[in-house]
Amino acid sequence: MAAGRDPGVWTVPNVITVLRFLLIGPICWMIVTGTAAGTWTPVVLLAVWSSTDWVDGLLARMLDQRSRFGEIMDPLADRLGITAILVSLGVAGVVQWWWLVAIVAVDALVIVFAHRAARDGSLHVSWTGKTRTAVLMTAIVLLVLGVSVWPAVLGWAQGLMVTGVVLHVIAGAGYIWSAQRKRPASDGGVEPTTGAATDGVEPRARATGPSGFER
Repeated sequence: MAAGRDPGVWTVPNVITVLRFLLIGPICWMIVTGTAAGTWTPVVLLAVWSSTDWVDGLLARMLDQRSRFGEIMDPLADRLGITAILVSLGVAGVVQWWWLVAIVAVDALVIVFAHRAARDGSLHVSWTGKTRTAVLMTAIVLLVLGVSVWPAVLGWAQGLMVTGVVLHVIAGAGYIWSAQRKRPASDGGVEPTTGAATDGVEPRARATGPSGFER
């Protein structure tokens, strides 16, 4: 995206992001009502929801349509989808509620202590954060498979979910530590030393929240 030019809301990537929001409701409704059992429909919808996150990011770069709306809504679609589906699975008795509480609590702490660094683009997605997201998404797909067409996979999916929650806590703590380290000394933060390591993460063309996906 050229400096100072925002393509606005109605771009191809942003339309895909909005459609991702619309997919969340049917998935959750089928899980909560028990109509997911014996059908591939929620699995297919979940697969589309997951894959289109990568698609809208790719199109944003290819079409040079990276926008402020997309920066905000893309990670929001990820977090809302993950949280809503986990709540539905909790209502269905498939996941433990403390998993969801841990995820929401960490997200809240990251928002409180790292929102400024995320907003100004100085906080980048870590490798732990990327791994966390991949593990959580895989676990959620397997959990939905378990409540729909493949009950035998539930045990493995629940174990993977616990791993994802642990990684989520580690990633969240890393974001908070990094954000506090980047704060100016006048704000009460620790002034970073010259040449501080960046964990191999290169600056990106557009910033996203630490809980979201890169575009």
